[in-house]
Amino acid sequence: MLGLYLHVPFCKVKCPYCDFYSTAAFDDTLLDRYAETLCAAMDRTENAYGAADTLYFGGGTPSLLGGKRLTRLIEHAAARFGLQGAEITLEANPADDLADTLAAFAAAGGNRLSLGMQAANDTELGALGRRHRMQDLYRTAEDAARAGIANLSLDLMLATPKQTDRSVSKAVEVCRELGARHVSAYLLKVEPHTPFFAQRDTLALPDDDTAADRYLFACEQLERAGFSQYEISNFACEGYESRHNLKYWSGDDYLGLGPAAHSFLSGVRWEYPRDLAAFLRGEPPVAEQNATAVQDASPTEYAMLRLRLVAGLREQDYRARFGAAIPPAWRNAAAALPPQLVTCDEDGIRLTREGFLLENPLVARILQEGGSYV
Repeated sequence: MLGLYLHVPFCKVKCPYCDFYSTAAFDDTLLDRYAETLCAAMDRTENAYGAADTLYFGGGTPSLLGGKRLTRLIEHAAARFGLQGAEITLEANPADDLADTLAAFAAAGGNRLSLGMQAANDTELGALGRRHRMQDLYRTAEDAARAGIANLSLDLMLATPKQTDRSVSKAVEVCRELGARHVSAYLLKVEPHTPFFAQRDTLALPDDDTAADRYLFACEQLERAGFSQYEISNFACEGYESRHNLKYWSGDDYLGLGPAAHSFLSGVRWEYPRDLAAFLRGEPPVAEQNATAVQDASPTEYAMLRLRLVAGLREQDYRARFGAAIPPAWRNAAAALPPQLVTCDEDGIRLTREGFLLENPLVARILQEGGSYV
């Protein structure tokens, strides 16, 4: 069963730290046209790629489509890809009045809401350039509950301007208070070509050591609040891990539609250009440029993805997928690394929480010394 991702590249205002593909230039006519173009894209692919058991509306701000368009897209996806028992997720900005949109989304089968909370006080939200304030977050959570959406996921940014350990603790309390089942807590990364990048010398961001401490502190607070870590930046109550995102980290198939959307199917990756006009014209996706030159669907790529998870690269999973044991060279390289960063035992190889802070160099070290990392 594949995961279906629909990218909605529209935002009322682009956040100053965001480098995702989106535009603030849109109106109802364009939203109508975009929804129909997504339906047409589904029609062109459904015969080739079987059924889906997750549907994820990402962005941008997908909730801007409104209830009628979301319903149309869910119904079309169900007709083309089944969606039997599917996890259907909508990303939304709590700044908007979403009561009607969430009611329609839930009525159409939507069952998971991801809100960009980012912080739990208005001062930090302002420093991040967010449109919403805390009263908006509470209102939207209530609207979701009223619509019958019990699976609530909240995003929390770490190591941001004006953030403290105390405000992180408060944010975790708010997550629990709002009944969240899932939290994505990720370190702010200042990306090139964003307003924050141009302002990076005046943002008063914490240094690397402070950022690392803040991440570890947030992990501890989330665990105490009942959210178990299952991936570098993701925490969930038992049974509420993101089924869609787990497909990415497990090397499973997923189909992405929309400008800047990526796909991985039958061991091959491709992507749509970051070009709304081209997508609306029906131009096809192109082969994805793999910067690491690691072969798609290879044991090395699988290991890279799995080492993002707390469960790590498990021996039983690797054997089931490739018909062989985890390469001894990988095990030897992992065993030679500090145990506070990497665990290597009969179950497999996995990074510790401290190791997650050094994921890229550690994974490169393990796989490079195994002779399979390019």
